[in-house]
Amino acid sequence: MKIAAAQLTCVPGDVPANVRQLVALAGQAREQGAELVVFPEFALTGYELDLMAEDPGQWVTADDARLDALKATGIATVVNCAVPTDGPRPAIGTLVHGADGELITTYLKQHLYENERGVFSAGGQDGRFELGGLRFALATCFDNHFPDLTARAAADGCQVHLASSLYGTGDGVHERATVYPGIARDSGMHVVLANHVGPSGPWTGCGRSALWAPGGTLLAEADDRTTTVTVADVL
Repeated sequence: MKIAAAQLTCVPGDVPANVRQLVALAGQAREQGAELVVFPEFALTGYELDLMAEDPGQWVTADDARLDALKATGIATVVNCAVPTDGPRPAIGTLVHGADGELITTYLKQHLYENERGVFSAGGQDGRFELGGLRFALATCFDNHFPDLTARAAADGCQVHLASSLYGTGDGVHERATVYPGIARDSGMHVVLANHVGPSGPWTGCGRSALWAPGGTLLAEADDRTTTVTVADVL
């Protein structure tokens, strides 16, 4: 299976505009033979915590009509965004839709980072799904800094670890370059990282979305400035 990791500069708080960007990237991934494309954390809004706290219009459900064009692209998609919960706060959710547009699973970020704790509710279950004969694990940004989460995925038979994240310039460059090949090395899974490039809330994404083989060998990597997809074969 070919998998694509996408990176983009989001339009702050503009879900329809960002969906249009995701649709274009999904099309590029499909044209390159990918069957699945992974997008960064908060791909529908950018990292705009104040907006998401104040405006439920920034929250998205799996059947939200604003996602219809993306679900019609003919490729499986992994999209992270603010999602409503049964309580007053949203969660940071990853929606996985198949190539037919049907919902496969939803994962809620378990490890909230700093100011996220005042806006969102944390999830309590690991993210798993199967597609094309492969078993996938899901994690969102800070989740990936907790080895027990990735160890559980490996023990559960997952072959591919998908990370929707935001790493900025500065310290984020080093974190991005060490955390994800480390997961591949320690867990024996393929690892796919989708990162932001350019401004996103208080951060400036450092790009370099990438895919690593088990053991930590880099398979493909984007640059640090372009809205693009990078594609590699997994198993």
